[in-house]
Amino acid sequence: MTLKSRLALATAAALLLSVPASAQFLGKSSEDQMPDGGRLAAPVWSPKPTELLPYTAPNKPIWRIKDILASHRGQTDWVEPIVRNKDQDADYKSLGAGKKTKAMFYSDNRMIFFVYDGSIKVSIDGVNVEPFVATKGFMVNVPFRHVFTLENVGTTPAVYFEVRNAGDIPLYPESETPTPVPGMTYMKVTGSPGPVKDRTTNPIYVDFLKMVANDDKNYSNKFVWDDHFTSNILRGKGAPVPPDSNKGHFHINMTEFWYVAEGSIGMKLEGEPYFHGETGDIITAQAGRWHRAGNDPSAPISVRIPINPRPPIMHNFDIDPNAPPPGQGRGGRGRGAAPAGGAAP
Repeated sequence: MTLKSRLALATAAALLLSVPASAQFLGKSSEDQMPDGGRLAAPVWSPKPTELLPYTAPNKPIWRIKDILASHRGQTDWVEPIVRNKDQDADYKSLGAGKKTKAMFYSDNRMIFFVYDGSIKVSIDGVNVEPFVATKGFMVNVPFRHVFTLENVGTTPAVYFEVRNAGDIPLYPESETPTPVPGMTYMKVTGSPGPVKDRTTNPIYVDFLKMVANDDKNYSNKFVWDDHFTSNILRGKGAPVPPDSNKGHFHINMTEFWYVAEGSIGMKLEGEPYFHGETGDIITAQAGRWHRAGNDPSAPISVRIPINPRPPIMHNFDIDPNAPPPGQGRGGRGRGAAPAGGAAP
């Protein structure tokens, strides 16, 4: 790796670990900032489905990684669809030892993935970052219109959780043979290139075990953040489970899901009894359902990675006469700040 690349990575890492989430939104200008406090000044009327929207396959309240792996026992290369909604698609994938994906890219949206197990060499053209090996815990961000390949350089299957914008279809460099897509015909074209530099809030990768899960402290910060994609890193210590009367919040028109990166995440989801997910599990709250995610007391410290289609997510809370007044809700969200117990997102 060149000295320039090392400096770029060091800068990205420093920004990730030191810049409070409350100091950033879509950009750096004051009009992009969200007010701190977590509540509107007065109640409003919000629509909510009269009947709970059902989970349709492959979506379900929780996908457990142990069950996914068991269903593919003996296989080295597989894809398990996990999330399908109007905004985002997500799959668990396995790449056999020595296998390599085709060189490809996405036209208008980034792709992210989380390595559950194995060793994946990630090569991304045009991002000023040398190819790197992503191992267990790595979180990887591939900007749009940048050609990338993934190669298993380990001796066991590499298992990872991949998230894309709904319906995104890969493009390929001229040297590659496209994988056929039903209803589509690939043709040669020219096009506009991708951005030469992503926002500093969107590092190419986070070595989670080294950069976040390296102590017993709380942590709250962004992983990727743009107008089509948002994903935060929320780490906190185990806490008592709130009563079911604490319903959390709901989102009007979008589904939210979480990758459990560490420990045990508890979920109270409307229509379901309280449950918790372990490292590698995927938890999904269907649009319009009350939900409350928190750090289950069965683990000393836990991390959830909420994934949403855009940053300005409306959180609709129950009217609570005991709630603190606006401006005294959630407090700071930088490294060392504890995410509120059972709080959004």
